[in-house]
Amino acid sequence: MMAPLRVLELYSGIGGMHCGLNESGIPGEVVAAVDVNTTANEVYKFNFPTTPLWPKSIEGITLKELDALCFDMILMSPPCQPFTRIGLQGDISDPRAKSFLYILDILPRLQKTPSYILLENVKGFESSEAREALISTLQKCGYTYQEFLLSPTCLGIPNSRLRYFLIAKLQNEPFSFQTTSQILDEFPSSISVGPDCTGTDYCLGGDSQATMDQNLSSHPCGTNALPDKTLLYKLETAEELKRKQIQNNDSSVHMLKDFLEENIEMSDYFLPPKSLLRYALILDIVKPTSRRSTCFTKGYGHYVEGTGSVLQTATDVEIDSVYKTLDSLTEEKKLEKLSSLKMRYFTPREIANLHGFPADFGFPGKTSIKQQYRLLGNSLNVHMVSNLITILLQSH
Repeated sequence: MMAPLRVLELYSGIGGMHCGLNESGIPGEVVAAVDVNTTANEVYKFNFPTTPLWPKSIEGITLKELDALCFDMILMSPPCQPFTRIGLQGDISDPRAKSFLYILDILPRLQKTPSYILLENVKGFESSEAREALISTLQKCGYTYQEFLLSPTCLGIPNSRLRYFLIAKLQNEPFSFQTTSQILDEFPSSISVGPDCTGTDYCLGGDSQATMDQNLSSHPCGTNALPDKTLLYKLETAEELKRKQIQNNDSSVHMLKDFLEENIEMSDYFLPPKSLLRYALILDIVKPTSRRSTCFTKGYGHYVEGTGSVLQTATDVEIDSVYKTLDSLTEEKKLEKLSSLKMRYFTPREIANLHGFPADFGFPGKTSIKQQYRLLGNSLNVHMVSNLITILLQSH
């Protein structure tokens, strides 16, 4: 039996990496978690009260302090803002990338080179100067590595959250699969993944799900893609609607109802009238029986546009019958029609479920709903981390 790994968790947030380590079943102890976000740290301490939490900047940690930890693994999710596609893309010139560059500077100087590294970031990181610096440092330190662009849909989870991942290990311990310089958009075919993977070739056939998530409408569906009388309600293209239909018909993905809370006060989460009227045409609407939802961001529940799907709870009302008459209605009647769908936000617990956080994961009582949405929007998918840790520790 292997000795427990000593794990350093950088940019620890609310503990998604820690949860992934626990789920993987790999014996390990987080010897230090580091983050500067006060609210996130409160949530982390609430869930992992015995883990040493360092509420300080990474640049403020000395080489001596890091050497004293004698860690075997680094788990990290550096700030994504320098690399996100909708941001300024400042890359390494962005002040928020400073701490990551510090890690790359200090890694070759550690007395004990950690055996394993797992990094997560947004799509866009793979084409950044920061990524080039990372790869250069890993090669200098004697690591082999594999990069991925993966979405939880590959594990049968009905939520699109395409992210960049990198796993690396020292060259004296080979991977259990053939690595490649290409960025993989699926788990290695020789690897058994779980807990939600169906065990089929879902992750491996045709166009991978990650590719589908990456490209909302990457190619035309053709003239026969949709029946002539299909109603394109809202501001959707035929390609977008076709993509959603394909996802909803994929039985290898769970239905959203498997992740929903029971006995909640739904009225607390209904979209307010102003939001219904203003954003009706751009809402991404799903039902409990849907097998898809869009990526939830930190603005969910506060902003509407592009922050995540909303749930239609009046499942006996046909959405087409509501939308096809909106243009001809008065504002009052329009609101009445839209309200009949009983659309609500997903609760923080439901988003946590989709992210793979365990049932006993919670928030301190003083954490507001808005803060919970923000923290979850900045977090990652626990199941993805768990599977990648398992792959990282496997060997021939």
